[in-house]
Amino acid sequence: LQTNLALPIDNETKIMGSSIRRTDLLALSNLRDDGRKPEEIRRMRIQMGPITSTAKSVGGSALVEMGLTVVLATVKGPMACVRRSDELPDRAIIDVSIKATPFAPSGDRRVTNPNTDRRLIEISHMLKRALEATVLLHLYPKSRIEVSVVILADDGGRLCASINAASLALVDGGIPMKDLLCSCSAGYAGGTTDTTLVDLNRREESSNGGQPAVHLPCAMLPQRGTIVLSQCESRLPDFDTLERVLDAAMDGCRAVFDILQAAIQEHASKILAIRNGNGGIDTPFSQ
Repeated sequence: LQTNLALPIDNETKIMGSSIRRTDLLALSNLRDDGRKPEEIRRMRIQMGPITSTAKSVGGSALVEMGLTVVLATVKGPMACVRRSDELPDRAIIDVSIKATPFAPSGDRRVTNPNTDRRLIEISHMLKRALEATVLLHLYPKSRIEVSVVILADDGGRLCASINAASLALVDGGIPMKDLLCSCSAGYAGGTTDTTLVDLNRREESSNGGQPAVHLPCAMLPQRGTIVLSQCESRLPDFDTLERVLDAAMDGCRAVFDILQAAIQEHASKILAIRNGNGGIDTPFSQ
């Protein structure tokens, strides 16, 4: 004997079930569009040494994923300068180059020239300043360290991802530094200053409804508590707002530091296991 039992559903339940969208549900739960809390960073995946090192090519490399943003960084050197006029008698120089693949941005498929693209040149200058404040350059006088960054996917925060990838590549290449350089961003989305967001994605960095978003990338040395880079192109209402955004960015840098430190420890344990003859390292890129 089979009976069909139909539960009574009122019209209000039907309306609510059909009208509430995912974005509205996330807003009611005080969550962002990607499901994160306001103070939560994006999920990070790190691979150190993805490119096999040879005597004349790459000294260190790292692949960093921050959400949907993917960046590959390689380090060469220390090595001799190309021109004698570039040498500094008391310290080394750092050459930084940043390139973006045509398929990196989600909408724009144009090929950008890293030598003429204004945004890539600006990112390379900021990355160079952050690395010069971190690397112990006085140990390598009259030499050059070359850092190359390739943006494979761009969903916002490419400067922060480039800084984190370059820092790990320097560690993989054995370049001494004052501290592990970490970077994260913070700001407000949609012109509202009610909730501070950490690690903004591409949608949160762009303007929403004609209201410009506040975006402040920050790079710091967490164990020293030193800020080496901080930039905000938006207009803030008062100093207290800047202080809140900067504190949130520094908290994000500390969260990134824990992830980078765990990745370095895991990579070091793998290398130690290889020396003992108990394992191997996967290198998806070869050169």
